[in-house]
Formats: sequence, structure tokens, C-alpha cells
Amino acid sequence: MSKHVSISPSEAADRLAIREIVEAYAHCADRRDAKGQMALFTADTHFVVYMNARDPTPSQELHSREALAPVFADLNKYAATMHFLGQTTILTLTNDRGTGETYCMPHHLTVDGAKRSLMTAALRYYDIFVKLDDAWFFAERLLYVDWIEERILA
Repeated sequence: MSKHVSISPSEAADRLAIREIVEAYAHCADRRDAKGQMALFTADTHFVVYMNARDPTPSQELHSREALAPVFADLNKYAATMHFLGQTTILTLTNDRGTGETYCMPHHLTVDGAKRSLMTAALRYYDIFVKLDDAWFFAERLLYVDWIEERILA
């Protein structure tokens, strides 16, 4: 656990900016703003999905900002989503680089006629952040799925 006796204004600003891009990612996902979501990543970003967090083999691995477009567009199959963010822990931080872990519980609503179902997942993101031209971006985002629950809604 960190013990902060004092923190510089620039470090505080960087920590806030990192938290804001984590929040913007969820906000853009829920608003179906794929371009806004993609803009949070470096051009040469590395995005890796582990649908089974215990399996070291990725389910999906992407190597550019442009490659993210179909992944984010896939959210359009849901009637609604809500990405509920838990804690974001900044693990390391320098002037232009940081690492962190974020917990997230996305809720995905599917509507098929009168039938409604909800998929909820427990996700963890391990991130590498970089600061370019005074703005923070995701340079790498590893998404780990710990579990998924699917249920029919009344």
C-alpha cells in the first residue's frame, strides 16, 4: 500500500488524467463512441483479451489503434451497456509513463422481441499509459475476464 505524505501538483494532475482516460473508455463504450474510444489509445497500441483469465494464451491480440474499430463496434449488438468501474490502482508513475490496474463490471443488455437477457462480467484491465504532448494515452491494455454471468430478465 502506498503512503503519500505529500504529492506534487504535477503528479496529482497526472493521476487525475489517467483516471479520466479510464473513465472516458467506459463512457465512450456505453455511448457507442468508437472513435472517441479509439482516440484514447496510441497509434501503435497493444490490446490483448484473455476471455479466461487463468489461460495464458490470449483470445484476441491487436496491434494498432485502427484494429480496435471492429472490437468497439461489436458493442452495437447490445440494446444497452453499462460499464461500472471499480478501483483504478496506479502501480507505477513517472513523468511520461505509468502502469495500473482497473476493475470493471460491464452489464450488457440483449433484447430479442419480448425476451431480455443480461450478461455481466468481472473484468480486470492491466494498463501501460504513456504521456505524449502533455496528454495521457493507453499504450497497452490487457483485458482479463474472471467470470461471466448470463441471465434472463423479467
